Amino acid sequence: MTISEGDTFTCLTTENQRLRVRLAEIDAPERKQPYGAEAKQALAEMIFEKQVVLDVQDVDRYGRTIARAYVGGRDVNYLLVEQGAAWASAKQLKDHRLKDAETLARNMDKGLWQLPAESIVPPWEWRYAGRISMPEKVKPGRTASFSQFGGG
Repeated sequence: MTISEGDTFTCLTTENQRLRVRLAEIDAPERKQPYGAEAKQALAEMIFEKQVVLDVQDVDRYGRTIARAYVGGRDVNYLLVEQGAAWASAKQLKDHRLKDAETLARNMDKGLWQLPAESIVPPWEWRYAGRISMPEKVKPGRTASFSQFGGG
């Protein structure tokens, strides 16, 4: 099992196939974002070298399996939000208990909620800020044409 971020991991299925999983309905801080390493560690402590049961909901545009994860009957997605290691994702939210868990974690200054206010940036805003500040690049798969001029 490999933990990429606080809400993404790769595991082996019972058929020994690699499966990349993005936890549904939550969004953890990005790797380089404040509390990103701690969120990754929180997920690792819950699932590493354990049997994880997935309630698959979808497959995203990156080919990741979107799922709720359970270890020993405990809801990993919920626990991450409850500990302050992730936000309830308003865009995907189906289980409103997640929003209640986020409010409780915030009110109790758990996890990322104990950071200075300016460091508490939702991951979707962090990603957007990164996109608008990055210079335009030639994207993979695009072609560029150049003219070659010979000298005399």
